[in-house]
Amino acid sequence: MFDKLHEECGVVALYGHPEASKLAYLSLYALQHRGQESAGISSSDGKVIHTTKSMGHVSDIFTNDVLRGLPGSMAIGHTRYSTAGDTVARNAQPFSVHCNKGRIAVAHNGNITNATELRKELEDRGSIFQATSDTEVILHLVAHSREKTLAGALRDALLQLEGAFSLVFLAQDRIIVARDPYGFRPLAMGQLEVGGAQAHVFASETCAFDLLNAVYMNDVQPGEMVIVGPEGVTRERFAPEKPRSQCVFEHVYFARPDSLVFGRSVQTSREMMGVLLAREAPADADIVVPVPDSGNAAALGYSGESGLPYRQALIRNHYVGRTFIEPSQAIRDFGVKLKLNPIRSLLEGKSVILVDDSIVRGTTSRKIVRMVRQAGAREVHLRISCPPTVSPCFYGVDTPNKSELIAANNSIEEIRRFIEADSLAYLSMGGLKRAVAEDPQNTGKGEYCYACYTGNYPTDFVNIDQLVRAGKKAGS
Repeated sequence: MFDKLHEECGVVALYGHPEASKLAYLSLYALQHRGQESAGISSSDGKVIHTTKSMGHVSDIFTNDVLRGLPGSMAIGHTRYSTAGDTVARNAQPFSVHCNKGRIAVAHNGNITNATELRKELEDRGSIFQATSDTEVILHLVAHSREKTLAGALRDALLQLEGAFSLVFLAQDRIIVARDPYGFRPLAMGQLEVGGAQAHVFASETCAFDLLNAVYMNDVQPGEMVIVGPEGVTRERFAPEKPRSQCVFEHVYFARPDSLVFGRSVQTSREMMGVLLAREAPADADIVVPVPDSGNAAALGYSGESGLPYRQALIRNHYVGRTFIEPSQAIRDFGVKLKLNPIRSLLEGKSVILVDDSIVRGTTSRKIVRMVRQAGAREVHLRISCPPTVSPCFYGVDTPNKSELIAANNSIEEIRRFIEADSLAYLSMGGLKRAVAEDPQNTGKGEYCYACYTGNYPTDFVNIDQLVRAGKKAGS
């Protein structure tokens, strides 16, 4: 209903807690914003891996009765928005199998860019796939490895993967987590007290730790594999670290503002985006209004820097699911009006600075600008807290093809006319880098991937055209 880049996925892993599956459920509840198509949990009681997964939201899938059927002190979990593979139950994660390395389960956040080639090679060697997700390729690589231990086989498999991955593996007696050598997707590590001992927890965002009263320790490093088992915690590098390429859009939009992502406060980054946007693109206006909820933090920063009052003049309905019922008498911009409603008394006669995190196709932005005008605003100045999105992502984010990205095919003035705003400005690339505490002159070692804003991808693609033609609708 909103024209946004779609969230990727969320993963969680726990070791050493008698109610591991319940804590995994709570963690997934906190990570629900990262994917709403399906969710699943696998747990181990030391002998058997139990798995429950289904289409739908976390709270709808995991009742008390379901959680009682997931015993053990170890668990992994996943909440999914498909970036690779069809939106069907067979692609829900975790994937769980019994193979020559024992009983294992895996969940994945990211996108394996060479999954098609690997899958063909595996099928030629006799592998039979049950799903269309790129994650299943990893299990087959593990099963085909000549390494005898799961850790060795996983290390062997990871070295064959290209692209983005934060992985959580569950075996009968241990969990193993790993992050790709570029560090595209986040994976945090924490601890919590249980009966005088330490339980270990991993999650895509630290907001999951807060719900469990777990303490954030640090991040799983790019190219690192962490094994937690009866012998304790082992951290090892399975591959040399590549030029770090953390997804900057985690800080722009995806992550919850109460999370630490890549070791940095998301709220801090977003407020700073607003502060720098106010310096770069001021406007003669009366109030600053966020497009909820993604524009809230940047609007706070803009308001504080500009001295203009912050007003929540658009109210979001958080209880709208998918609706297929529209009035027979067409209502203009019905879908957006179902989600947002303006407060006319705050907007009437005002010159408004409207702050949002991004523009993808531009259709929703135009509807929101129209809505604010219809509520009586005298002027509408749209401010975007990141640079123009000009290229698709191949690292675990579901983005439209380049032909559908309005900024890839139009000037800022052309976009302004299309969305019917009085003025339009984006945060500069230098401003974005400063907001996430990276060198705006791009000297020295960089930390983030900006490919969606520059078209300069951190990995070498031989098959980008093939990926585009395939629509990238393949995985995690």
